[in-house]
Amino acid sequence: MMKTLFLHPPSFDGFDGGAGSRYQARREIRSFWYPTWLAQPAALVEGSRLIDAPPAGISLDAVLKAARGHELCVMHTSTPSFASDVKVAAALKAAVPGIRIGFVGAKVAVQPAESLAQAAPVDFVARNEFDFTIKEVAEGRDLAAIDGISWRNAAGAIVHNPDRAMLEDMDSLPFVTEVYKRDLRIEDYFIGYLMHPYVSLYTGRGCKSRCTFCLWPQTVGGHRYRVRSPGHVAEEIRLAKSYFPQVREFFFDDDTFTDNLPRAEAIARELGRMGVVWSCNAKANVPRETLKVLRDNGLRLLLVGYESGNQQILHNIKKGMRIEVAKQFTKDCHELGIKIHGTFILGLPGETRETIEETIRFATEINPHTIQVSLAAPYPGTFLYDQAVKNGWLDAAHAELVDEHGIQIAPLHYPHLSHTEIFDNVETFYKRFYFRAPKIASIVGEMVRSPQMMKRRLREGVEFFQFLRERHKAA
Repeated sequence: MMKTLFLHPPSFDGFDGGAGSRYQARREIRSFWYPTWLAQPAALVEGSRLIDAPPAGISLDAVLKAARGHELCVMHTSTPSFASDVKVAAALKAAVPGIRIGFVGAKVAVQPAESLAQAAPVDFVARNEFDFTIKEVAEGRDLAAIDGISWRNAAGAIVHNPDRAMLEDMDSLPFVTEVYKRDLRIEDYFIGYLMHPYVSLYTGRGCKSRCTFCLWPQTVGGHRYRVRSPGHVAEEIRLAKSYFPQVREFFFDDDTFTDNLPRAEAIARELGRMGVVWSCNAKANVPRETLKVLRDNGLRLLLVGYESGNQQILHNIKKGMRIEVAKQFTKDCHELGIKIHGTFILGLPGETRETIEETIRFATEINPHTIQVSLAAPYPGTFLYDQAVKNGWLDAAHAELVDEHGIQIAPLHYPHLSHTEIFDNVETFYKRFYFRAPKIASIVGEMVRSPQMMKRRLREGVEFFQFLRERHKAA
């Protein structure tokens, strides 16, 4: 087995580019998801090491020092960080002569030839799911014999090997928590709406929904929800509890954990017997009876992608959600005491000044506990990207999706709605949602009841206003 380094490289300060995040960018408050997509192949490669540079504050110099003696480096890249990641790869080649470098991630999965053409230091890229692909590379196999990669041969020509078959037996994957324990400091990972410290992992891959903007199902995970058995999930949570007794919450990062309701209930009952607190992604259509089962077995919060309060926009993006169903679901969660972190997107196809106003009113009406407002991001490989290019909504100046500081920009524009109007309305949305007397009272009450929460919310408030200042500079 080659001595292998798995690397989420340093790029923008505070940049959350790990596979757990829907949009790779700096956040309104300092936030980091676990590098689960890198931890999974790292768990397959004996003797490997994972470095997640951004949350740990590890500099490029420190990465180069740590890379010495390694024969293979596998780097996670993304559209916004790609140019920076290529520079890191060049520095690695210079510092560690002979090291083989491979890139993984959605960017290279859908643009393998373009990525290799633009990244001279990179020897290969792994397409789609890459766990066992990377294991075979680390075993020293001939690149020509490994399914699922595009690579540069000795003559410098780019070769595309056959696709790798999608993984069906999800229980065949080792536990990522082994790698978390070995290589990460869990206190480095913050998410504003999760209790700290938290641990996140996947119980399955893929999503049957067809949302036009959503990155992972359209590029790496696919549209079939392939799952681990409830017993396998429970076994990893037991292990994680023993490794990390300080953890206050577990999060299941599946695109939609609630797609399979009987399985979700079965996992919940396993977790209930362990007495753990947990949260997950969910669609805004989970029936009340299932919500009650989940809540009674430790569910604290649901991360819900509402996206828009306008029904036509939801149709445009193939969300498969009805506004009235989402309202009833949210009412049920409030009555059952389940908190919601609601996510919204501005600038989707069909957006107007009027629909932005409609979405802000919708958000304040349903009143999730917390919200995140993102800008529509047309990532290569998504239907939204193809649609934007075809219709002239995306121009070259905005194709990298973030500015030079890693802050998300408004890449899409329409004849009736400019980049600037969409960008500015993110701040308007946040202010109108949070600067309401009932919401302020709720936040203050939460802080008064918990000194830890008071300290955390004050820190997040400072970070949020710093973020707004930086957005003003970007504008």
